[in-house]
Amino acid sequence: MRRLGRRGALGAMLALASAACSPLLLFNGLTPKDGGTVRLVHDAAFAPGPRGTIDIYAPKAPGRYPIIVFFYGGSWNSGTKQGYAFVGRALAAQGFVVAIPDYRLVPEVRFPDFLRDHAAAVRWVRVHAATLHGDPDRLVLAGHSAGAYGAAMLAVDPQWLGADRRAVRGWIGLAGPYDFLPLDQPVTEAAFGGTPDLRATQPLLVAIADTLPALLATGDDDTLVRPRNSDRLAERLTSLGVTVERRRYAKLGHVGILTAIARPLRGRAPVLADMVRFASRVTR
Repeated sequence: MRRLGRRGALGAMLALASAACSPLLLFNGLTPKDGGTVRLVHDAAFAPGPRGTIDIYAPKAPGRYPIIVFFYGGSWNSGTKQGYAFVGRALAAQGFVVAIPDYRLVPEVRFPDFLRDHAAAVRWVRVHAATLHGDPDRLVLAGHSAGAYGAAMLAVDPQWLGADRRAVRGWIGLAGPYDFLPLDQPVTEAAFGGTPDLRATQPLLVAIADTLPALLATGDDDTLVRPRNSDRLAERLTSLGVTVERRRYAKLGHVGILTAIARPLRGRAPVLADMVRFASRVTR
């Protein structure tokens, strides 16, 4: 991500609902949700403070399901889990427990505090998995945009999850920024400026050989986070012997790859189907 370019138009409704990776509150409110699911937990505290809360979605039928922890995007400076019920219910309808945590944002914090919040959410999910109908040893990390960055860092750098990393079977990145040095944009400067070792902020540069299997997906029309971020990370991981699936979707932009998960827009691209197939395979 050498530059965070301008996002292409996605239609009047999507522009209104999700300009600049907003919480998608309006879009989420207007979108029909998948049935057969339940929100098991709302605003449970996994860390101190108002942004240390988490929502959990699950199939209605009791079971012991694999778990997906989904981190939303928003340029590290915006977003709320309240706008992502359509993601939680879409994945829960396919047989997963889905955790969607909030996390602290710029300017309250900078790197690496949002990663610490992501890791704390994963640990909370594992501790409470039994009461959530989930399997604490079958986790998949997933995220969109800045959330995909968070999923990537937890997957490629063992320091964040420690022993809990053993429970993670793979990770999914939708339109993630993985290679954005130098910090030549206000967004990245605000989130990462002042970090003593900037190389340590880049998934591309800290990836190790035992990195978890990855699904890297992008929209061909994404001008906000360029697809070459995923191309370069896929090449790097492959060179390390890591299993990588690379998916590209025609005529989707930065927000479109996320909203294609919603029921009315699934005909645009098989984003949900690809996520479910990958997560099912690695947690089988």
